[in-house]
Amino acid sequence: MRSDRIKKGLEKAGSRALIHATGVTKKSLAKPFIGIVDSTTNLVPGHVDMSQLVEAVTNGIFSGGGQAFRFGVPAICDGIAMGHLGMHYSLPSRELIADCIESVAMAHAFDGIVMVTACDKITPGMLMAAGRLDIPCIIVTAGPMMAGHYKNRRLSLVRDTFEALAKRKLGKISQQEMDCLEMEACPGAGSCQGLYTANTMSCLTEALGMSLPGCGTALAVSAKKKRIAFESGEKIVDLSKDKADARKILTPNAFHNAILVDIAMGGSTNTVLHLPAIAHAAGVDLPIELFDEIARRAPHITSIRPGGEHFMEDLDYAGGIPAVLSVLKNKLESAITVTGRNIKEIAGQGVVIDSDVIRPLNKAYHKEGGLAILKGNLAPKGAVVKQSAVSKKMLKYKGTARVFNSEESAMKAIMTKKIKAGDIVVIRYEGPKGGPGMREMLSPTAAIAGMGLSDSVALITDGRFSGGTRGPCIGHISPEAAAGGPIAAVKNGDIVEIDIPNRKLDLKISEKEFKNRMLNWQPVKPKITTGWLARYAKLVTSANTGAILKS
Repeated sequence: MRSDRIKKGLEKAGSRALIHATGVTKKSLAKPFIGIVDSTTNLVPGHVDMSQLVEAVTNGIFSGGGQAFRFGVPAICDGIAMGHLGMHYSLPSRELIADCIESVAMAHAFDGIVMVTACDKITPGMLMAAGRLDIPCIIVTAGPMMAGHYKNRRLSLVRDTFEALAKRKLGKISQQEMDCLEMEACPGAGSCQGLYTANTMSCLTEALGMSLPGCGTALAVSAKKKRIAFESGEKIVDLSKDKADARKILTPNAFHNAILVDIAMGGSTNTVLHLPAIAHAAGVDLPIELFDEIARRAPHITSIRPGGEHFMEDLDYAGGIPAVLSVLKNKLESAITVTGRNIKEIAGQGVVIDSDVIRPLNKAYHKEGGLAILKGNLAPKGAVVKQSAVSKKMLKYKGTARVFNSEESAMKAIMTKKIKAGDIVVIRYEGPKGGPGMREMLSPTAAIAGMGLSDSVALITDGRFSGGTRGPCIGHISPEAAAGGPIAAVKNGDIVEIDIPNRKLDLKISEKEFKNRMLNWQPVKPKITTGWLARYAKLVTSANTGAILKS
């Protein structure tokens, strides 16, 4: 066992003494040492009731014959960090989480790890750690939040708070109704109710084979989730004995399957950052072009908020990820999972309970999958759009550039009604390096939607979007402005052309003018010059690489 390096041999007498000081018996030294990564916190709704799952995992480990050890990692709520200085720290926290887990796991020589997670950057950070460590790992995602309720209609966070803000600004709803929405939109523990980044990553973790079947959609408050947590604890002991290391699960085929599920479900654009970063940690090359290649041959079979009307609870009741896999089974690649079974076997056992929530391929919501990768003179290394959340009339669009060098300045213009139909809002210097931290642009995109401009105004940025974003919003433009990317050359009044069906994003000026502007470009002063983010800005790579740090 890996843990023998800290508990066997005469020279480890001091180490054993310290282990006994934690309450571990002499008999238990012979058991596999299993770490539990605990991201419980009362700061984040997705993590606030997680201690019950950690307890279930612990009981499962002891039941399976292992010795459990718990340690913590931080968690940031993107919704709370949104729209202020805090959002600079969200994406970088992914690297901190992976580093923390690597540090403790290596220092304490665990034979296996169960990672309990939920929200946007915590889940990918844990998966990155699994790929780096290459020891047996199981991920337990804490689960989606139930829908809110108000006046006999179901509520979700983004549509009924972030987008409602603009409606209140326009006088379309009263302050009393706004207050009620704030109270009722999020009724308790769990990741926000739609297919935003947290729930997308939970589903893809299951599709990767790193969670037990049903884990990705089982609700946070359910006994089903507790049973999955207990079984995960039991299973990790078996995996540690079999030496079923994480890279045996995180194979090129597994990443293909995760992208397939992502595309078919219309998941968050943030997966185009996270899956390549996880693949890199696991030693797998995953170019972003693969997302587009799969999107062209994988229909969009679920329609969950923000782009649709269904909720995560509907997906769970309709059969969850096993049911989604059953629809896609002929497109899946062979891959082993933490259950020891092949993903195709799990797909063969999946059953669709509601064929509107999870549609058959011949009745898909859209012929192509949810995401598309655009290229052109504005994004020579790629940009990302959730095409399943864009109306037909905006799939091809020309507009006039309104240029802003920060999210705040763009948001001010939107909220003071200075953005009009026919505009394309350009937000730059918000990429991984320029942000730094590649902030999510949910506030401006939700404001555009809330003001009823989703069918007449587009937004493009070298930043990124929340999984809750809908409408013609194109992010991850690479190279970013801070790295001298072409988006730095855009001026107010320029014409920008968006052509999603043909995967094009172009600035309509002459090549000569383009070259002259870039020759005259001067780097802007970094927004943050001290602390951890200053170091991050120096090390982070482009969005098209997954915004990983240079080694």
